[in-house]
Amino acid sequence: MNRSLYSLLWWLALPLVLGRLWWRGRKEPGYRRHVGERLGFYGPVLAPRRTFMVHAVSVGETRAAEPLVEALLARWPDCRILLTHMTPTGRATGAALFGKHGERVVQSFLPYDTGLLVRRFLRHFRPQVCILMETEVWPNLIAGCAAEHVPVALVNARLSKRSLRRGQRFGGIMVDAARAITTVAAQTEDDANRIRSLGAPQVAVTGSIKFDVVPPEAALEKGAWLRARIGERLVFLCASTRDGEEALILDAWGRLASKPANALLAIVPRHPQRFDEVAQLVAARGLSLQRRSRMDDGAVDADVLLGDSMGEMFAYYAACDCAFIGGSLLPLGGQNLIEACAVGKPVLVGEHTFNFLDATIEAVAAGGAVRVGDADALVAQAARLLADDAARAAMGAQAAAWAGRHRGATLRTVELLQRIIP
Repeated sequence: MNRSLYSLLWWLALPLVLGRLWWRGRKEPGYRRHVGERLGFYGPVLAPRRTFMVHAVSVGETRAAEPLVEALLARWPDCRILLTHMTPTGRATGAALFGKHGERVVQSFLPYDTGLLVRRFLRHFRPQVCILMETEVWPNLIAGCAAEHVPVALVNARLSKRSLRRGQRFGGIMVDAARAITTVAAQTEDDANRIRSLGAPQVAVTGSIKFDVVPPEAALEKGAWLRARIGERLVFLCASTRDGEEALILDAWGRLASKPANALLAIVPRHPQRFDEVAQLVAARGLSLQRRSRMDDGAVDADVLLGDSMGEMFAYYAACDCAFIGGSLLPLGGQNLIEACAVGKPVLVGEHTFNFLDATIEAVAAGGAVRVGDADALVAQAARLLADDAARAAMGAQAAAWAGRHRGATLRTVELLQRIIP
């Protein structure tokens, strides 16, 4: 595929894309807001200021970008950060994390990847550098930056074998995009080698910025408040669960006869539009439910706690006794286990962790995480940990030590960016 065909397909698909946007807005109203930005229409031109664009597509990338954004603001006191997203939850997360910086951090949706919309975007904001988080390779955006002489950095970059095969199927367009990226800061040597195989000319291994995310004090205080409501009950947290996993976990939890008495199952779905769906799954199994959004200062006495709040994942980790990281029971690639380890919690993961494969392998080898084969093995392992205070404490300490050893990627990334920022 070449870029002309790619752009034509985008234009042909645009009515369907906008229709899907409106459809998703039924459950998430944020998808119906700021639609003009997705089409390259923006408000008044901002006052002239050195602008660094950071693209963080959704919640995970936005949270991962926090130490980098803070470092950029500190290193270049005269700069403005243009934080772009593709999802309303990512935008909301960015507002929560960076609202304290006022006009130094502005937000926008990234326009759909056609030449015309990208040109509107670049000429409106005029960034001096385009920083893409993790896997966000957009061919027309990268080509547009090259045409406007804007250097492009792909940072905290990861590329699984599966994603590499997918990229190779697109042929020339992905190779051209990779070759046009000015510099790449890869998480691991394996990521770097796969990215080099696509043609990226400058690739360095800097580690994962996610290790530098520090649990906010307010989140830890919220976790302590939540823990006080839970009391002495032992808590098994299933974090960032995906469609299909909650039913498996609930059924396995119900079958398990050996779990500690009065243990609390907490479930935090990855996507907020599924909160009500998961609540229905719990009710269908005859279990009592407490929604986090409806909690007061009373005790949590339900069978299941539903984490239906945004931006509180660190609080849930702080309040639990052991944590399962979702997206890994089914072949979905898994989610980030670093935050749970950083809080010092023992971590359980399924077999499917290709999105975070190296980190998962290392965490397991360090004794901070355990891999399980299915939902029954998951809840059985959780029950064993909940019943063994010493084993749980030792595993949590190993998880925290492993996370601590990998800090420093943000500083290495900023040093790399200094070479390309005008």
